[in-house]
Amino acid sequence: MVGAQARRFVPTTALDEALAWAIALLLSFSLVMVYSASIASAEADPTMHSRYFFLVRHAVFMTIGLGLAYMVFHIPVKFWEERAGWVFLIALVLLFAVLIPGIGRVVNGSRRWISLIVFNVQPSEVMKFAMVLFSARYVVKNVAKLDSIKEGFFPIFGVMLVVAFLLLMEPDFGALMVVASIAMGLLFLGGINMRIFTGLAIFGVVAVVLLIVLSPYRMKRVLGFMDPWDDPYGKGYQLSHSLIAIGRGEWFGVGLGASVEKLFYLPEAHTDFIMAVIAEEFGFVGICVVIGMYAWIVRRAFRIADQSKDLERYFPALVAQGIGIWLGIQTFFNIGVNMGILPTKGLTLPLMSFGGSALIMNLAAMAVLLRVDWENRRVMRGYKV
Repeated sequence: MVGAQARRFVPTTALDEALAWAIALLLSFSLVMVYSASIASAEADPTMHSRYFFLVRHAVFMTIGLGLAYMVFHIPVKFWEERAGWVFLIALVLLFAVLIPGIGRVVNGSRRWISLIVFNVQPSEVMKFAMVLFSARYVVKNVAKLDSIKEGFFPIFGVMLVVAFLLLMEPDFGALMVVASIAMGLLFLGGINMRIFTGLAIFGVVAVVLLIVLSPYRMKRVLGFMDPWDDPYGKGYQLSHSLIAIGRGEWFGVGLGASVEKLFYLPEAHTDFIMAVIAEEFGFVGICVVIGMYAWIVRRAFRIADQSKDLERYFPALVAQGIGIWLGIQTFFNIGVNMGILPTKGLTLPLMSFGGSALIMNLAAMAVLLRVDWENRRVMRGYKV
């Protein structure tokens, strides 16, 4: 009956064109901002040979990502449901492999990349995608057991511990927070017993506090975040310059290309701190527009999930919600770090920052989201998927 009610609202187009355009706008703006944020550092480094170094690489990654997204869009969601476990296993193997000397590549003290000569693969980005599929499949398959600690909670909890251990060995605390948010979010939306969920949430908070307190590296980051001006040339350097960039932007920014902080003051200006450059060049209005775009895409992901539930397509619904959680949480973490409301962690701004693996997996996730919506529209027209 619910499915019949949903079919009354037959869409006029086969594809969610508004969602596709929103993604295209973010990607287009990303090309502009990656070039703007990286031009000085690329021009100054003789090994990069050109001011267009990062722009060209970003465009290549985007082309690869769009090619992969095109192929992923043509894969039925049923395929991912049947092979979610295998996708997760592949991601887990990659997390193991990155820790092996000679396979994993160390950059800035972290072993997070596997070198493929042409570019590096970051297994944690693959794990984010895999966790969406695995958690959605787990909830659908074990929905009747989610009230049981032994049968519903312990299996997924054990899996999360293994993933957490591997990510902390790299270390990649930021990716761990995103992956954990995806898993916990889908368990909550899937109907896990609230007492179990509350216990898991408390355990998670305690674990995070202990991980920070027991790690001098993370403790240093937290202290630098709490008062970056106490040591502006040391632990507070990155955040203090991010805040200076945001402050310089005021309401309407200093203009495209006119950022001063990207001129060797703000580290990682084209990756983790690209939002600070956006804020400096486009001001408060620019920040609001970018945040509004992300908010609209996340909202659309949950609307697509609601349509799937109305059509009694529960795995696609959870996948759409998982992608919405992934995009929303990572965007919140990245912008929170840039604005000084969260401790510094290595997370890119989805669909915006320079970074091959992150951009490619983000585009693959968007393709799956568009596929879920496309299948919903097919079902509402009376076709089988």
